Amino acid sequence: MANGRNPSSLVRYGTVVSVLVVLLALWYRSPVQNSLDQRLDTVLTSLLRAESKVDTDSFRRRKVAIGFGGCVDIIVDGVKLLNEIGLKPSKTPFHHDCIESREQLSQSFAYFFPPGAASERFLSNDTLFNELVEASRGLHGNRWALGGNAAVMANRLASEGCDVLLGGRFSSEVTEVLSDHVTVAGKPVEDPDIHLILEYPTGAKWGEYVSRRANRYIVHSDDHNPLLDSLEDFEEQLQSFRPDLLVIGGLQMMDNFPFEKGVREARLEHLNALMLSVDEATGVHFEMASFVDKELMQALLSRVVPYASSLGMNEQELPNLLSLLKGGNVTVLSDPNPRVATVLDQMRELYRLLSTERRGQAGGRRLTRLHVHTLAFQAIIVTTGSPWKNTMSATAKASLTANRHVCGSPDINPSKAKLIMDDSFSISRQEGSQRMPLLETKPVTCWEEADYEVCVAPVLVCTDVYQTAGGGDNVSAAGLVLQI
Repeated sequence: MANGRNPSSLVRYGTVVSVLVVLLALWYRSPVQNSLDQRLDTVLTSLLRAESKVDTDSFRRRKVAIGFGGCVDIIVDGVKLLNEIGLKPSKTPFHHDCIESREQLSQSFAYFFPPGAASERFLSNDTLFNELVEASRGLHGNRWALGGNAAVMANRLASEGCDVLLGGRFSSEVTEVLSDHVTVAGKPVEDPDIHLILEYPTGAKWGEYVSRRANRYIVHSDDHNPLLDSLEDFEEQLQSFRPDLLVIGGLQMMDNFPFEKGVREARLEHLNALMLSVDEATGVHFEMASFVDKELMQALLSRVVPYASSLGMNEQELPNLLSLLKGGNVTVLSDPNPRVATVLDQMRELYRLLSTERRGQAGGRRLTRLHVHTLAFQAIIVTTGSPWKNTMSATAKASLTANRHVCGSPDINPSKAKLIMDDSFSISRQEGSQRMPLLETKPVTCWEEADYEVCVAPVLVCTDVYQTAGGGDNVSAAGLVLQI
Protein backbone atom coordinates (compact mmCIF):
# COMPACT_ATOMS: atom_id res chain seq x y z
CA MET A 1 0.00 0.00 0.00
CA ALA A 2 1.17 3.56 -0.71
CA ASN A 3 1.23 4.54 2.96
CA GLY A 4 2.87 1.22 3.94
CA ARG A 5 0.21 0.31 6.55
CA ASN A 6 -1.11 -3.24 6.95
CA PRO A 7 -4.87 -3.40 6.32
CA SER A 8 -5.35 -5.91 9.16
CA SER A 9 -3.62 -3.48 11.52
CA LEU A 10 -6.08 -0.75 10.50
CA VAL A 11 -9.03 -3.08 11.14
CA ARG A 12 -7.67 -4.03 14.56
CA TYR A 13 -7.00 -0.37 15.33
CA GLY A 14 -10.56 0.60 14.27
CA THR A 15 -12.05 -2.19 16.35
CA VAL A 16 -10.12 -1.12 19.42
CA VAL A 17 -11.24 2.49 18.94
CA SER A 18 -14.89 1.40 18.50
CA VAL A 19 -14.80 -0.70 21.67
CA LEU A 20 -13.23 2.18 23.58
CA VAL A 21 -15.93 4.57 22.31
CA VAL A 22 -18.70 2.17 23.36
CA LEU A 23 -17.11 1.58 26.78
CA LEU A 24 -16.66 5.32 27.24
CA ALA A 25 -20.30 5.91 26.34
CA LEU A 26 -21.43 3.19 28.74
CA TRP A 27 -19.21 4.63 31.46
CA TYR A 28 -20.80 8.05 31.08
CA ARG A 29 -24.36 6.76 30.67
CA SER A 30 -24.28 3.95 33.19
CA PRO A 31 -24.55 5.95 36.43
CA VAL A 32 -27.62 7.80 35.14
CA GLN A 33 -29.23 4.68 33.73
CA ASN A 34 -28.42 2.68 36.85
CA SER A 35 -29.97 5.42 38.96
CA LEU A 36 -33.16 5.35 36.88
CA ASP A 37 -33.33 1.55 37.00
CA GLN A 38 -32.79 1.56 40.75
CA ARG A 39 -35.50 4.20 41.18
CA LEU A 40 -38.02 2.16 39.19
CA ASP A 41 -37.14 -0.97 41.17
CA THR A 42 -37.63 0.88 44.45
CA VAL A 43 -40.95 2.41 43.40
CA LEU A 44 -42.20 -0.99 42.18
CA THR A 45 -41.15 -2.75 45.38
CA SER A 46 -42.83 -0.03 47.46
CA LEU A 47 -46.08 -0.18 45.46
CA LEU A 48 -46.17 -3.97 45.78
CA ARG A 49 -45.66 -3.63 49.52
CA ALA A 50 -48.49 -1.09 49.75
CA GLU A 51 -50.79 -3.34 47.71
CA SER A 52 -50.05 -6.36 49.90
CA LYS A 53 -50.85 -4.56 53.17
CA VAL A 54 -54.42 -5.82 52.69
CA ASP A 55 -54.55 -9.59 53.04
CA THR A 56 -57.45 -10.52 50.78
CA ASP A 57 -56.99 -14.23 51.53
CA SER A 58 -58.28 -13.62 55.06
CA PHE A 59 -61.56 -12.13 53.75
CA ARG A 60 -64.63 -13.97 52.56
CA ARG A 61 -65.18 -13.63 48.82
CA ARG A 62 -66.95 -10.32 48.26
CA LYS A 63 -70.08 -10.36 46.11
CA VAL A 64 -70.32 -7.82 43.30
CA ALA A 65 -73.25 -7.37 40.90
CA ILE A 66 -72.34 -5.57 37.69
CA GLY A 67 -74.27 -4.51 34.59
CA PHE A 68 -74.58 -4.10 31.70
CA GLY A 69 -73.56 -5.85 28.55
CA GLY A 70 -70.44 -7.11 26.91
CA CYS A 71 -69.10 -7.92 23.49
CA VAL A 72 -66.31 -9.45 21.46
CA ASP A 73 -63.41 -7.07 20.94
CA ILE A 74 -61.43 -7.39 17.72
CA ILE A 75 -58.12 -5.70 18.51
CA VAL A 76 -56.03 -4.52 15.59
CA ASP A 77 -53.33 -2.04 14.66
CA GLY A 78 -55.52 0.97 13.87
CA VAL A 79 -53.27 2.50 11.22
CA LYS A 80 -52.83 -0.84 9.42
CA LEU A 81 -56.60 -1.37 9.36
CA LEU A 82 -57.34 2.05 7.88
CA ASN A 83 -54.59 1.53 5.30
CA GLU A 84 -56.02 -1.92 4.51
CA ILE A 85 -59.41 -0.47 3.54
CA GLY A 86 -57.71 2.38 1.66
CA LEU A 87 -58.85 5.15 4.00
CA LYS A 88 -56.68 8.23 3.49
CA PRO A 89 -55.87 10.61 6.37
CA SER A 90 -58.26 13.55 6.34
CA LYS A 91 -56.77 17.00 6.02
CA THR A 92 -59.66 18.38 8.09
CA PRO A 93 -59.75 16.62 11.48
CA PHE A 94 -63.20 16.90 12.98
CA HIS A 95 -65.21 15.45 15.85
CA HIS A 96 -68.42 13.59 14.94
CA ASP A 97 -70.87 12.36 17.55
CA CYS A 98 -71.77 9.44 15.29
CA ILE A 99 -69.89 8.01 12.30
CA GLU A 100 -71.93 7.68 9.10
CA SER A 101 -69.34 7.54 6.30
CA ARG A 102 -65.73 6.81 5.40
CA GLU A 103 -64.99 10.55 5.30
CA GLN A 104 -66.34 11.04 8.81
CA LEU A 105 -64.32 8.06 10.08
CA SER A 106 -61.16 9.58 8.60
CA GLN A 107 -61.92 13.00 10.10
CA SER A 108 -62.74 11.55 13.51
CA PHE A 109 -59.65 9.32 13.71
CA ALA A 110 -57.48 12.26 12.60
CA TYR A 111 -59.00 14.32 15.42
CA PHE A 112 -58.23 11.93 18.30
CA PHE A 113 -55.10 10.17 16.98
CA PRO A 114 -52.46 12.96 17.27
CA PRO A 115 -53.06 13.79 20.98
CA GLY A 116 -53.54 10.09 21.75
CA ALA A 117 -56.98 10.59 23.30
CA ALA A 118 -59.25 7.58 23.81
CA SER A 119 -62.50 7.70 21.88
CA GLU A 120 -65.50 5.47 21.26
CA ARG A 121 -68.14 6.08 18.59
CA PHE A 122 -71.28 4.44 17.24
CA LEU A 123 -70.96 3.61 13.52
CA SER A 124 -74.42 3.77 11.94
CA ASN A 125 -73.26 2.68 8.48
CA ASP A 126 -73.65 -1.14 8.51
CA THR A 127 -71.84 -1.54 5.19
CA LEU A 128 -68.78 0.34 6.42
CA PHE A 129 -68.80 -1.46 9.77
CA ASN A 130 -68.96 -4.88 8.09
CA GLU A 131 -66.13 -3.85 5.76
CA LEU A 132 -64.00 -2.95 8.78
CA VAL A 133 -64.83 -6.23 10.53
CA GLU A 134 -63.95 -8.32 7.49
CA ALA A 135 -60.71 -6.41 6.93
CA SER A 136 -59.83 -6.86 10.62
CA ARG A 137 -60.32 -10.61 10.44
CA GLY A 138 -57.76 -10.87 7.66
CA LEU A 139 -55.27 -8.47 9.19
CA HIS A 140 -52.05 -10.02 10.48
CA GLY A 141 -51.69 -9.73 14.24
CA ASN A 142 -55.39 -9.26 15.04
CA ARG A 143 -56.63 -10.58 18.39
CA TRP A 144 -60.02 -11.41 19.81
CA ALA A 145 -60.84 -10.67 23.44
CA LEU A 146 -63.70 -10.27 25.87
CA GLY A 147 -64.96 -6.69 25.69
CA GLY A 148 -67.45 -4.30 27.23
CA ASN A 149 -67.09 -2.38 30.50
CA ALA A 150 -69.22 -4.69 32.61
CA ALA A 151 -67.79 -7.97 31.29
CA VAL A 152 -64.17 -6.81 31.55
CA MET A 153 -64.70 -5.48 35.07
CA ALA A 154 -66.47 -8.72 36.02
CA ASN A 155 -63.52 -10.87 34.98
CA ARG A 156 -61.07 -8.60 36.80
CA LEU A 157 -63.19 -8.62 39.98
CA ALA A 158 -63.44 -12.42 39.82
CA SER A 159 -59.68 -12.79 39.34
CA GLU A 160 -59.15 -10.58 42.39
CA GLY A 161 -61.28 -12.80 44.63
CA CYS A 162 -64.91 -11.74 44.12
CA ASP A 163 -68.05 -13.67 43.21
CA VAL A 164 -69.77 -11.75 40.42
CA LEU A 165 -73.28 -11.49 39.00
CA LEU A 166 -72.97 -10.07 35.47
CA GLY A 167 -75.89 -8.60 33.55
CA GLY A 168 -75.39 -9.18 29.83
CA ARG A 169 -76.25 -11.30 26.82
CA PHE A 170 -73.45 -13.41 25.41
CA SER A 171 -72.83 -16.21 22.95
CA SER A 172 -71.60 -19.55 24.28
CA GLU A 173 -68.10 -18.77 22.96
CA VAL A 174 -67.96 -15.55 25.00
CA THR A 175 -69.34 -17.20 28.13
CA GLU A 176 -66.52 -19.74 27.99
CA VAL A 177 -63.89 -17.03 28.55
CA LEU A 178 -65.63 -15.70 31.64
CA SER A 179 -64.30 -16.74 35.05
CA ASP A 180 -65.96 -19.62 36.88
CA HIS A 181 -66.75 -17.08 39.58
CA VAL A 182 -68.93 -15.04 37.17
CA THR A 183 -72.64 -15.88 36.89
CA VAL A 184 -74.39 -14.43 33.84
CA ALA A 185 -77.86 -12.95 34.21
CA GLY A 186 -79.19 -12.64 30.67
CA LYS A 187 -80.48 -14.82 27.87
CA PRO A 188 -77.82 -16.16 25.47
CA VAL A 189 -77.45 -14.85 21.91
CA GLU A 190 -76.08 -16.48 18.76
CA ASP A 191 -74.30 -13.40 17.40
CA PRO A 192 -72.67 -11.20 20.05
CA ASP A 193 -72.06 -7.49 19.57
CA ILE A 194 -68.63 -6.73 18.11
CA HIS A 195 -66.40 -3.79 18.93
CA LEU A 196 -63.44 -2.86 16.76
CA ILE A 197 -60.49 -1.65 18.82
CA LEU A 198 -58.09 0.40 16.70
CA GLU A 199 -54.96 0.43 18.88
CA TYR A 200 -51.85 2.52 18.19
CA PRO A 201 -48.53 2.99 20.04
CA THR A 202 -46.74 6.20 20.94
CA GLY A 203 -45.14 7.66 17.83
CA ALA A 204 -47.41 5.82 15.38
CA LYS A 205 -47.76 7.59 12.01
CA TRP A 206 -50.82 7.97 9.80
CA GLY A 207 -49.99 10.21 6.90
CA GLU A 208 -48.69 13.44 8.41
CA TYR A 209 -50.19 12.66 11.82
CA VAL A 210 -48.09 11.27 14.72
CA SER A 211 -49.61 9.98 17.97
CA ARG A 212 -48.19 11.54 21.13
CA ARG A 213 -49.21 8.59 23.34
CA ALA A 214 -50.47 5.04 22.98
CA ASN A 215 -54.25 4.70 22.97
CA ARG A 216 -57.22 3.34 21.03
CA TYR A 217 -60.13 4.43 18.89
CA ILE A 218 -63.23 2.23 19.20
CA VAL A 219 -66.13 1.83 16.81
CA HIS A 220 -69.21 -0.32 17.34
CA SER A 221 -72.61 -0.99 15.82
CA ASP A 222 -74.33 -2.80 18.71
CA ASP A 223 -77.76 -4.39 18.71
CA HIS A 224 -78.09 -5.63 22.33
CA ASN A 225 -75.99 -3.44 24.62
CA PRO A 226 -77.72 -0.06 24.02
CA LEU A 227 -81.08 -1.54 25.05
CA LEU A 228 -79.80 -2.90 28.39
CA ASP A 229 -81.69 -6.02 27.36
CA SER A 230 -80.38 -8.07 30.28
CA LEU A 231 -81.83 -5.60 32.80
CA GLU A 232 -84.90 -7.66 33.69
CA ASP A 233 -82.95 -10.91 34.18
CA PHE A 234 -80.33 -9.06 36.21
CA GLU A 235 -82.98 -7.44 38.38
CA GLU A 236 -84.65 -10.78 39.00
CA GLN A 237 -81.44 -12.32 40.40
CA LEU A 238 -80.10 -9.24 42.18
CA GLN A 239 -82.07 -9.43 45.42
CA SER A 240 -81.26 -13.08 46.11
CA PHE A 241 -77.60 -12.50 45.19
CA ARG A 242 -77.33 -9.84 47.94
CA PRO A 243 -74.21 -8.03 46.67
CA ASP A 244 -71.70 -6.07 48.74
CA LEU A 245 -71.36 -3.73 45.77
CA LEU A 246 -73.44 -2.84 42.69
CA VAL A 247 -71.52 -1.55 39.66
CA ILE A 248 -73.18 0.19 36.72
CA GLY A 249 -71.26 0.56 33.46
CA GLY A 250 -71.56 0.25 29.70
CA LEU A 251 -74.15 3.03 29.37
CA GLN A 252 -72.09 4.78 26.68
CA MET A 253 -73.53 2.18 24.30
CA MET A 254 -76.71 4.29 24.42
CA ASP A 255 -74.77 7.26 23.03
CA ASN A 256 -76.19 8.30 19.64
CA PHE A 257 -77.98 4.96 19.21
CA PRO A 258 -81.15 5.32 17.05
CA PHE A 259 -83.76 4.49 19.70
CA GLU A 260 -87.44 4.56 18.96
CA LYS A 261 -89.17 7.48 20.69
CA GLY A 262 -89.29 7.09 24.47
CA VAL A 263 -87.35 3.81 24.63
CA ARG A 264 -84.10 5.22 26.04
CA GLU A 265 -85.96 7.20 28.69
CA ALA A 266 -87.94 4.11 29.71
CA ARG A 267 -84.82 1.98 30.03
CA LEU A 268 -83.09 4.59 32.20
CA GLU A 269 -86.22 4.88 34.38
CA HIS A 270 -86.11 1.12 34.88
CA LEU A 271 -82.40 1.29 35.74
CA ASN A 272 -83.12 4.08 38.21
CA ALA A 273 -85.75 1.92 39.90
CA LEU A 274 -83.23 -0.91 40.18
CA MET A 275 -80.64 1.37 41.79
CA LEU A 276 -83.26 2.62 44.26
CA SER A 277 -84.13 -0.97 45.20
CA VAL A 278 -80.62 -1.71 46.48
CA ASP A 279 -80.10 -1.68 50.24
CA GLU A 280 -78.60 1.57 51.56
CA ALA A 281 -75.72 -0.37 53.12
CA THR A 282 -74.66 -1.61 49.66
CA GLY A 283 -72.15 0.52 47.79
CA VAL A 284 -73.10 1.64 44.27
CA HIS A 285 -70.38 2.50 41.76
CA PHE A 286 -70.94 4.11 38.34
CA GLU A 287 -68.14 3.76 35.80
CA MET A 288 -68.08 6.69 33.39
CA ALA A 289 -67.08 6.40 29.74
CA SER A 290 -66.79 8.44 26.55
CA PHE A 291 -70.10 10.32 26.19
CA VAL A 292 -70.84 12.97 23.55
CA ASP A 293 -74.65 12.97 23.48
CA LYS A 294 -75.62 15.89 25.72
CA GLU A 295 -79.22 14.73 26.18
CA LEU A 296 -78.03 11.29 27.32
CA MET A 297 -75.54 12.86 29.74
CA GLN A 298 -78.25 15.07 31.21
CA ALA A 299 -80.45 12.00 31.64
CA LEU A 300 -77.61 10.20 33.42
CA LEU A 301 -77.10 13.23 35.67
CA SER A 302 -80.70 12.93 36.83
CA ARG A 303 -81.29 9.16 36.71
CA VAL A 304 -77.94 7.49 37.49
CA VAL A 305 -75.22 9.73 38.93
CA PRO A 306 -77.19 10.93 42.01
CA TYR A 307 -77.87 7.31 43.01
CA ALA A 308 -74.23 6.19 43.01
CA SER A 309 -71.96 6.55 46.03
CA SER A 310 -68.79 6.02 43.97
CA LEU A 311 -67.69 7.26 40.55
CA GLY A 312 -64.80 6.13 38.33
CA MET A 313 -63.49 7.94 35.24
CA ASN A 314 -60.41 8.95 33.25
CA GLU A 315 -58.81 12.31 32.52
CA GLN A 316 -61.13 12.92 29.52
CA GLU A 317 -64.36 12.00 31.28
CA LEU A 318 -63.71 14.08 34.41
CA PRO A 319 -63.76 17.55 32.74
CA ASN A 320 -66.65 16.42 30.53
CA LEU A 321 -68.83 15.55 33.54
CA LEU A 322 -67.73 18.69 35.36
CA SER A 323 -68.59 20.92 32.39
CA LEU A 324 -72.11 19.49 32.11
CA LEU A 325 -72.73 19.82 35.85
CA LYS A 326 -71.83 23.50 35.59
CA GLY A 327 -74.30 24.03 32.75
CA GLY A 328 -71.76 23.89 29.97
CA ASN A 329 -71.41 21.77 26.87
CA VAL A 330 -69.88 18.37 26.23
CA THR A 331 -66.07 18.50 26.39
CA VAL A 332 -64.99 16.29 23.51
CA LEU A 333 -61.22 16.54 23.90
CA SER A 334 -59.24 17.50 27.00
CA ASP A 335 -55.56 17.39 27.92
CA PRO A 336 -54.58 13.69 27.68
CA ASN A 337 -51.67 14.29 30.10
CA PRO A 338 -53.00 16.62 32.82
CA ARG A 339 -50.98 17.71 35.84
CA VAL A 340 -51.84 16.25 39.24
CA ALA A 341 -52.91 19.63 40.61
CA THR A 342 -55.36 20.15 37.73
CA VAL A 343 -57.01 16.78 38.24
CA LEU A 344 -57.22 17.20 42.02
CA ASP A 345 -58.88 20.62 41.66
CA GLN A 346 -61.40 19.12 39.22
CA MET A 347 -62.07 16.23 41.59
CA ARG A 348 -62.66 18.62 44.51
CA GLU A 349 -65.09 20.69 42.45
CA LEU A 350 -66.94 17.60 41.23
CA TYR A 351 -67.16 16.26 44.79
CA ARG A 352 -68.54 19.59 46.03
CA LEU A 353 -71.04 20.01 43.19
CA LEU A 354 -72.41 16.49 43.46
CA SER A 355 -72.65 16.69 47.23
CA THR A 356 -74.69 19.90 46.83
CA GLU A 357 -76.85 18.45 44.03
CA ARG A 358 -77.85 15.44 46.12
CA ARG A 359 -79.14 17.39 49.09
CA GLY A 360 -82.85 16.70 49.28
CA GLN A 361 -82.81 14.35 46.26
CA ALA A 362 -85.33 11.56 46.94
CA GLY A 363 -83.47 8.26 47.24
CA GLY A 364 -80.15 9.85 46.28
CA ARG A 365 -76.93 8.61 47.81
CA ARG A 366 -74.15 10.71 49.19
CA LEU A 367 -71.07 10.66 46.98
CA THR A 368 -68.30 9.22 49.17
CA ARG A 369 -65.72 8.01 46.64
CA LEU A 370 -64.09 9.34 43.45
CA HIS A 371 -61.44 7.49 41.45
CA VAL A 372 -59.70 9.13 38.48
CA HIS A 373 -57.26 7.06 36.45
CA THR A 374 -54.76 8.72 34.11
CA LEU A 375 -51.74 7.52 32.17
CA ALA A 376 -49.30 8.98 34.71
CA PHE A 377 -51.06 8.53 38.06
CA GLN A 378 -54.06 7.30 40.03
CA ALA A 379 -56.04 9.56 42.39
CA ILE A 380 -58.76 8.50 44.83
CA ILE A 381 -60.85 10.67 47.16
CA VAL A 382 -62.80 8.94 49.95
CA THR A 383 -65.10 10.61 52.50
CA THR A 384 -63.85 10.30 56.06
CA GLY A 385 -65.93 7.77 58.02
CA SER A 386 -67.47 6.20 54.90
CA PRO A 387 -67.58 2.41 54.40
CA TRP A 388 -64.79 2.56 51.78
CA LYS A 389 -61.54 1.31 53.32
CA ASN A 390 -57.86 0.69 52.52
CA THR A 391 -57.60 3.75 50.26
CA MET A 392 -53.80 3.80 50.20
CA SER A 393 -53.54 0.11 49.23
CA ALA A 394 -56.36 0.47 46.70
CA THR A 395 -54.57 3.36 44.99
CA ALA A 396 -51.37 1.29 44.81
CA LYS A 397 -53.26 -1.69 43.39
CA ALA A 398 -54.92 0.48 40.74
CA SER A 399 -51.51 1.81 39.73
CA LEU A 400 -49.96 -1.65 39.44
CA THR A 401 -52.98 -2.99 37.53
CA ALA A 402 -52.53 -0.28 34.90
CA ASN A 403 -49.09 -1.68 34.05
CA ARG A 404 -50.16 -5.32 34.33
CA HIS A 405 -53.04 -4.85 31.89
CA VAL A 406 -51.31 -2.66 29.30
CA CYS A 407 -48.15 -4.82 29.26
CA GLY A 408 -50.28 -8.00 29.26
CA SER A 409 -48.46 -9.65 32.17
CA PRO A 410 -49.21 -10.12 35.88
CA ASP A 411 -45.49 -9.67 36.57
CA ILE A 412 -44.19 -6.13 36.22
CA ASN A 413 -40.85 -5.74 34.43
CA PRO A 414 -39.18 -2.40 35.33
CA SER A 415 -37.18 -2.53 32.09
CA LYS A 416 -40.49 -2.15 30.24
CA ALA A 417 -41.76 0.74 32.34
CA LYS A 418 -41.14 4.41 32.99
CA LEU A 419 -42.35 7.11 35.35
CA ILE A 420 -43.79 10.22 33.70
CA MET A 421 -45.25 11.75 36.85
CA ASP A 422 -43.18 14.67 38.17
CA ASP A 423 -40.72 14.23 41.06
CA SER A 424 -43.07 16.41 43.12
CA PHE A 425 -46.53 17.83 42.60
CA SER A 426 -48.70 20.67 43.89
CA ILE A 427 -51.92 19.53 45.54
CA SER A 428 -53.77 22.44 43.87
CA ARG A 429 -53.26 25.07 41.19
CA GLN A 430 -53.99 27.77 43.77
CA GLU A 431 -50.99 29.98 44.51
CA GLY A 432 -48.98 28.88 47.53
CA SER A 433 -50.34 25.32 47.50
CA GLN A 434 -48.31 22.65 49.22
CA ARG A 435 -45.98 20.52 47.11
CA MET A 436 -45.72 16.81 47.75
CA PRO A 437 -42.51 14.93 46.86
CA LEU A 438 -42.67 11.59 45.09
CA LEU A 439 -40.83 9.35 47.53
CA GLU A 440 -39.50 6.13 45.99
CA THR A 441 -39.86 4.25 49.29
CA LYS A 442 -43.37 5.60 49.89
CA PRO A 443 -44.79 6.41 46.45
CA VAL A 444 -48.48 6.53 47.48
CA THR A 445 -49.03 9.99 48.94
CA CYS A 446 -52.10 10.41 51.17
CA TRP A 447 -53.39 13.37 53.15
CA GLU A 448 -56.64 14.64 54.66
CA GLU A 449 -58.52 17.81 53.79
CA ALA A 450 -62.10 19.01 54.34
CA ASP A 451 -64.16 15.84 55.03
CA TYR A 452 -62.18 13.42 52.87
CA GLU A 453 -58.87 11.65 52.36
CA VAL A 454 -56.88 12.00 49.13
CA CYS A 455 -54.39 9.40 47.83
CA VAL A 456 -52.21 9.75 44.73
CA ALA A 457 -49.92 7.08 43.27
CA PRO A 458 -47.60 7.15 40.23
CA VAL A 459 -48.14 4.64 37.42
CA LEU A 460 -45.24 2.59 36.09
CA VAL A 461 -46.21 3.37 32.50
CA CYS A 462 -45.79 0.36 30.23
CA THR A 463 -43.38 1.01 27.35
CA ASP A 464 -44.03 -2.30 25.58
CA VAL A 465 -47.77 -1.98 24.96
CA TYR A 466 -49.82 -5.12 24.53
CA GLN A 467 -53.28 -3.57 24.86
CA THR A 468 -54.74 -0.24 26.05
CA ALA A 469 -58.43 -1.13 25.55
CA GLY A 470 -60.07 -2.16 28.81
CA GLY A 471 -57.37 -0.43 30.84
CA GLY A 472 -59.75 1.84 32.73
CA ASP A 473 -62.15 -1.01 33.48
CA ASN A 474 -59.38 -3.22 34.89
CA VAL A 475 -57.86 -0.38 36.91
CA SER A 476 -61.19 0.77 38.34
CA ALA A 477 -62.25 -2.78 39.26
CA ALA A 478 -58.91 -3.48 40.95
CA GLY A 479 -59.21 -0.29 42.99
CA LEU A 480 -62.70 -1.24 44.16
CA VAL A 481 -61.71 -4.74 45.31
CA LEU A 482 -59.69 -3.54 48.29
CA GLN A 483 -62.28 -0.95 49.33
CA ILE A 484 -65.34 -3.17 49.85
